Amino acid sequence: MEMQNVLIAGGWRASKNPVGSYTALNPAMKSALGETYPVSGEDDLYDLFETGKTAAEQLRTVSPDRLADFLELFAAKIEEHTDVLVEIANLETALPSEPRLRNVEIPRTTGQLQQAAAAVRELSWCRATIDTASNIRSKFGPLGGPVVVFGPNNFPFAFNSVSGGDFAAAIAAGNPVIAKANPGHPGTTTQLARLAHDAVMETGLPPGTVQLIYRTPHDTGLQLVSHPFIGASAFTGSRNAGLQLKAAADQAGKPVYLEMSSVNPVFILPGALRERGDEIAAELFGSCSLGAGQFCTNPGLIMLLKSEPTEAFIKNVADRFSAGAPGTLLTASGPDNLLNAVATLVTAGAEIIVGGEIAEADGFSFANTLLRVDGTMFLDSPTALQTEAYGTASLLVVADDIDQLKQVTAVLEGNLTGSIYTDTQGEDDDTYDIIEPELRPRVGRLLNDKMPTGVAVVAAMNHGGPYPATGHPGFTAVGLPAAMLRFAALHCYDNVRLHRLPLELQDTNPTGAMWRLIDNQWTQKDI
Repeated sequence: MEMQNVLIAGGWRASKNPVGSYTALNPAMKSALGETYPVSGEDDLYDLFETGKTAAEQLRTVSPDRLADFLELFAAKIEEHTDVLVEIANLETALPSEPRLRNVEIPRTTGQLQQAAAAVRELSWCRATIDTASNIRSKFGPLGGPVVVFGPNNFPFAFNSVSGGDFAAAIAAGNPVIAKANPGHPGTTTQLARLAHDAVMETGLPPGTVQLIYRTPHDTGLQLVSHPFIGASAFTGSRNAGLQLKAAADQAGKPVYLEMSSVNPVFILPGALRERGDEIAAELFGSCSLGAGQFCTNPGLIMLLKSEPTEAFIKNVADRFSAGAPGTLLTASGPDNLLNAVATLVTAGAEIIVGGEIAEADGFSFANTLLRVDGTMFLDSPTALQTEAYGTASLLVVADDIDQLKQVTAVLEGNLTGSIYTDTQGEDDDTYDIIEPELRPRVGRLLNDKMPTGVAVVAAMNHGGPYPATGHPGFTAVGLPAAMLRFAALHCYDNVRLHRLPLELQDTNPTGAMWRLIDNQWTQKDI
């Protein structure tokens, strides 16, 4: 069967000397879809890097308005082709067409592209800084090489390597993108890349601004984060794969931004449990089972204090897990990966309350799974008991008292999120004040009385956190313009004549609305 083309050097062409091929699966039916995709070898990568380097050089002279035009046009094309995109993504992921794909993820995707365009036009993102006495001026600008984006399997639009947040941030910062498609939804990624390439050509950007390959052998793929021409890379996926990429990038001195594993602890304090335990149980199951548990912010660790109300709450949650229909997992390896994760938890001392086995279903599926362990055992094996189970599987930790709960909190690994549920009358305030100082440095986003699965695309959002949630706690993958700074270099100009400076650093404010730090004062005024 003829293989799909790759997008390299400004055009769609057959892969040069591919080293293999693969076919995507429909996870709801466990059946192969029709198209075959190439596994790219050294020849394709050579062309990717050469083209990306040239595109990065060409983008230096492209105006911010033209970058913004591209982002806005691409968003419009996605909206125009929603029906086709949703149909393909549904086949490749089994995620519901409505509301998930059409009504939630497509608007989020176009919205973040539009937010990136607005940040590019307004220009404050580059943090122009001017010291008039020394005539030293600096701002953030492009890296000088392409950004490689590895998209995950769970968000075929909003985190896609050709349309997601990393893509939008990299382009907005002035860099070309080399997209590595996720094997789970190559057809969706192809359609998005066609729209992106059309938008590139219509707005007059360098032809190599957006490139796409599907898969590479392991050793060859490490070059995607370590080649001398690469500016940076962004990866969302498993901890094992992320750390291999990080090792290769670190050895080459290349920036790599990783989103890996997170169990997202949820603390439910006694007052909240007594006040609205049934409501919280419903919220918890809804959050745990959303998308069959395949969210990076899925609550995998539930912290409780020993009591009779806690036991009643656990039964309530267990009944919901037992009654709920298992969702369809994204990949053929999903059920076995969950089986292995649950086995690790059980070996470390956890007890299965509900589930724990591969489900009998037409698609790839695993029974909704709830486990429990006491605080003493958790403290004995904290690493194993924080194993991420990527699906509707959560571990309840029941601590003897507040002191032990604090000790448990102190051994938590880094997470994207941490939530604390408290009562509305202030009964839990003292306990909150004990737990929060331990939890705060271990999470990127701290929530109160709210489950973590919703990630709002707003400027204040932090979708990041300490290791192993990510590779660096100072950056976010969601929230513009902050996400753009991952793909920017600090450009400093010392005594450079005014007419040779970038517009952002000249005496006249180029937009009138741009904020600049001039002589230690933030201002929109001219010098």
